[in-house]
Amino acid sequence: MRIAWSRHQSLPKRWMGQFAMRQAMTWQRTDQPEAVEPWFLRGTPGVEIVPDLVPRPEDFVFDKLAMSAFEGTPLQMAMRDAGLGAIAICGIAMEIGIEPTCRHAADLGIVPILIEDACGHGNAEAAQRSVDALRFSGDAIITDVATFASALG
Repeated sequence: MRIAWSRHQSLPKRWMGQFAMRQAMTWQRTDQPEAVEPWFLRGTPGVEIVPDLVPRPEDFVFDKLAMSAFEGTPLQMAMRDAGLGAIAICGIAMEIGIEPTCRHAADLGIVPILIEDACGHGNAEAAQRSVDALRFSGDAIITDVATFASALG
């Protein structure tokens, strides 16, 4: 099994355009652009992978600006080149990055396998809506850690 790690990053404030600024203002609950402070700048704790989960040398670590791990990253190309047609997904924010990554994978013809109990969230109700929507649309295979681990043998 190959492991890929995505790290979400913010643009420096000087590089934020209309969309990035609007999104940052929404996330930071302000209507004042001057109050925005980028949260996920390269080299800051919010971007780094926690020490308990240090990637191995053979793992693939990439940075992303968009919600989907496929948008603007080399993930799709790397998977295609390796002949991979499915991706198991777990991570931090179900309602922010995981659902869009699952949907994007499905649109690309890559089977997303969502390991639901290995996903966190910022808002439990929004996260549940994301899982319910994925389940309803059939965009992802939804499983749990025990079932996934058992399938790996």
